Amino acid sequence: MSGTSLDGIDVAIVEIRGRRAQTIGFTETPYSASVREAILAVSNTDTHTAAVSRLNYQLAELYAKAVQRAVRKFGAVELIGCHGQTIYHEGRSNTMQIGEPAVLAERTGVPVVSNFRARDIAAGGQGAPLVPYLDYLLFRHPKRSRVALNIGGIGNVTLLPGGCTAEEVVAFDTGPGNMVIDGLAREAGLRCDLDGRLAASGNVNTALLDDLLRDPYYRRKPPKSAGREQYGAEFIARLKATGLPLPDLIATATVLTAATIAIAVGRPDELIASGGGVHNPRIIAHLAGFLPGVAISSSTDYGIDADAKEAIAFAVLAHETWKRKASNLPSATGASRPVILGSITP
Repeated sequence: MSGTSLDGIDVAIVEIRGRRAQTIGFTETPYSASVREAILAVSNTDTHTAAVSRLNYQLAELYAKAVQRAVRKFGAVELIGCHGQTIYHEGRSNTMQIGEPAVLAERTGVPVVSNFRARDIAAGGQGAPLVPYLDYLLFRHPKRSRVALNIGGIGNVTLLPGGCTAEEVVAFDTGPGNMVIDGLAREAGLRCDLDGRLAASGNVNTALLDDLLRDPYYRRKPPKSAGREQYGAEFIARLKATGLPLPDLIATATVLTAATIAIAVGRPDELIASGGGVHNPRIIAHLAGFLPGVAISSSTDYGIDADAKEAIAFAVLAHETWKRKASNLPSATGASRPVILGSITP
């Protein structure tokens, strides 16, 4: 898994027996600065097709090395699920993830399931979110209402009413997760706002925050999805154009992330968080302030590493594809029917 935060490549090795999925191990391989810049250069912008084609193969080589590193540490695997790197996403219309599966299969000698989102879009869905399938399997409770929250580059939630069926699951992207914060931190020469320190040094600009929260997306009914198209370079430029000090912009963006999540989730009994944002104490503190009385925990508390959850999800989704089982949730994506996700490269 390599997500919109562009941190690098996450590899989870998962043993699946029936409906049980046990995580054997997890590794993280950071992107180099040059690869990260190359991905940014082809994301949400007009670019030459040659750049996309070359990066498609380059990323596959990096994925192969990351998988081989994990296999040397934790043992052989029989199937690879590779989400690929999203460079453009327009729900219900089109999506593109790069990272050539033929290269990954050739280098590892293992079959690869890839291109997970396209079939859901073909069936009328947003192509996202897909992780709710795992959330439903792992976190539904017979009585308590739960929200599974992932704070990656984009924030996304799975709403799990007590005793819900798969048809009752609702999931969608809430808006920015770490993406805007990271984009602003790069203006200060940093990869991210480590431990929320920059946000803590700034002041929230309430006028700007109120203006940002007027975006109708936050109150639009799901299914809905968001990405770098909404919160990438143009959004960062809009914030910088205010002339506010960088720490104030980061402080405001941090509250924006928490506020839009709170708008999305309502008042569940429990919120179970995962993704890189769980390590930002400013996001979590603001979230707790917006959601008094809601028990907030990490997926790690339930045995699912908060950093590994999305990689684990695509291992499970790949397994379902291999078994020819549908694994999208139409109530989450808006697809007309359940479909088998992904393409298999043997």
